[in-house]
Amino acid sequence: MDLIRDVLDNQIVDRNQRKMGKVDGIVVKLRDDRPPRLTYLETGATTLARRLHPRLHDWVANLASCWGAKQTKSLRIPWEKVRNVGIDVEVDIEAEQTSALAYEIWLREHLIKRIPGGQ
Repeated sequence: MDLIRDVLDNQIVDRNQRKMGKVDGIVVKLRDDRPPRLTYLETGATTLARRLHPRLHDWVANLASCWGAKQTKSLRIPWEKVRNVGIDVEVDIEAEQTSALAYEIWLREHLIKRIPGGQ
């Protein structure tokens, strides 16, 4: 499997086919005298910002913190929880039990519900 081509930037869906975001990062463990091992997939705005530029990562994390977002760190999904890699990356977890939807919930509570008809 080509991780960059087949996994990075693909949509992550939970066991109920709910979208959780995109694969923004891949964490690999380096081991002495053995091949590297894929350990986690990461999703979150801060991971995506870090891929673009280290200073952008700090700026996005600070901005989210100033706006009162409860979760500013990226979500790490253990590779063992990955069920299938195809068009989407299917994982054996529930989105609601993770911080993957933290920004969505924050936007709903602080912005969308204030728009007329946004309830």
